[in-house]
Amino acid sequence: MKRHCNLGQYYVTVHLQHLASYSPEMSQTLAQQPTEIMPIFEEAAREIADEITRPRPGNEEQMPPMQVLLSSHAKPVAMRDLKADLVCRLVRLTGIVLSVSSVRAKATQLSLQCRSCRACLSNLPVRPGLEGYALPRKCITDAAAQGRPKCPLDPFFIVPDRCHCVDFQLVKLQEAPEAVPHGETPRHLQVYLDRYQCDRIAPGNRVSIVGVYSVRGQAPKGSGNLGGPGVRATYVRALGIALEESSHGIGGAPSDEEEEEFRRLAAKPDIQERLARSIAPSILGSVDVKKAICCLLFGGSRKRMPDGLYRRGDINVLLLGDPGTAKSQLLKFVEKCAPIAVYTSGKGSSAAGLTASVIRDPSSRGFVMEGGAMVLADGGVVAIDEFDKMREDDRVAIHEAMEQQTISTRAAGENIDFMPTILSRFDMIFIVKDEHSEARDTEMARHVLQVHLRGSVFGAAAEAAAAGGAPAVSEDEVPLDKLRRYISFCRDRCGPRLSEAAAARLENAYVAMRG
Repeated sequence: MKRHCNLGQYYVTVHLQHLASYSPEMSQTLAQQPTEIMPIFEEAAREIADEITRPRPGNEEQMPPMQVLLSSHAKPVAMRDLKADLVCRLVRLTGIVLSVSSVRAKATQLSLQCRSCRACLSNLPVRPGLEGYALPRKCITDAAAQGRPKCPLDPFFIVPDRCHCVDFQLVKLQEAPEAVPHGETPRHLQVYLDRYQCDRIAPGNRVSIVGVYSVRGQAPKGSGNLGGPGVRATYVRALGIALEESSHGIGGAPSDEEEEEFRRLAAKPDIQERLARSIAPSILGSVDVKKAICCLLFGGSRKRMPDGLYRRGDINVLLLGDPGTAKSQLLKFVEKCAPIAVYTSGKGSSAAGLTASVIRDPSSRGFVMEGGAMVLADGGVVAIDEFDKMREDDRVAIHEAMEQQTISTRAAGENIDFMPTILSRFDMIFIVKDEHSEARDTEMARHVLQVHLRGSVFGAAAEAAAAGGAPAVSEDEVPLDKLRRYISFCRDRCGPRLSEAAAARLENAYVAMRG
């Protein structure tokens, strides 16, 4: 706290787990009545900061207000579970930042003046959040004693120069893709940030928020308010915000036992082949494509060059070819397998929907940036189906995102018409052909029928296991849940580097291809 105050950062972070171990009763009271307890916490923090920072310079005799930020590792509440019984309660949410408004000022103490008699009312407290303040309808001065006419109704106006204000931002939070039920659209929620929480997050960030589930003080004008004066929109007033930098998804960090299991799995000599067989096991063949998908899922290392420029570490894969060759099914598996993934179709996607769009904020009438699919999948995978059906103008918009991995806002076959510039952004291009062969067609037909008859490719193995006690799933393949957590573990812990032998092999292959 003393270090923050000396740096001019008047806030302190309180971990709710530490508070619960110190005083369970206080922690329970805070969870049930955060709007009443937080001002007491901040006043206590101000008194302690006043004591530990003395003596101060003469121009800083009065201690500025302190902000208490909360941090928690408790199980988050799903946006779909935010009901009326949680209003005015402390909740923890996780999600993806969709848009962030500009920083604006909100009054914490108002000064009013009467238009008629010039009487002043100073230091009127304003409730935090989006509560607002209702101006008095009548003047409180005694007009008869002063020998003047009575002041009219609604005489007060706000004196901006005498008000105390703090910074605040409004954030649009969206459910994480892995938390959205199948067939449902993601839910959104407005979050209110103030003081030292402003300008800490950007669209595309995955965040964890501890705050108060609140209702607006008054309905916005023009909304109709069909439910009457008792109906209000809800939002969350944030009391603490933290970036989730890791890509563990909804499963959390791996345990010690899982880490040991993952290290044993990585040490196996045939790990590359096992991982390739684990990619979409219901799809027969396409081994090279599956190995490329493995490289895409595990990613690489972003490199910073001596001149300050960055080289991306992730690869881009393009699948094209005949219809009915399971290209879309491979994309769907990537969406399920990647810790962070967004699946979209290029046929109905625009440049703004894929990258970012600039929209007008209805509350401030200013412009804010709202992230698209590539922003929401920051640090993960974007699977775009029907890529060739996109308009050319929309395809050009994702050039920068694929090559530089940044997004700036701004307004060659018989059936495939791609410009060379977009093709150059792909590191691996696979032409998947539907070749006619009696032996392959027979194998494919048996495989597809087995999948449909038994519900999975392991149907025969499951029946044999039920009869003889053998394991139902082949040991050569990694189950989907385990594979997903293994990918998260590798992306967080590993930084692959190019060896001299691999560099020489790539050099020879490039020279041979050019020759």
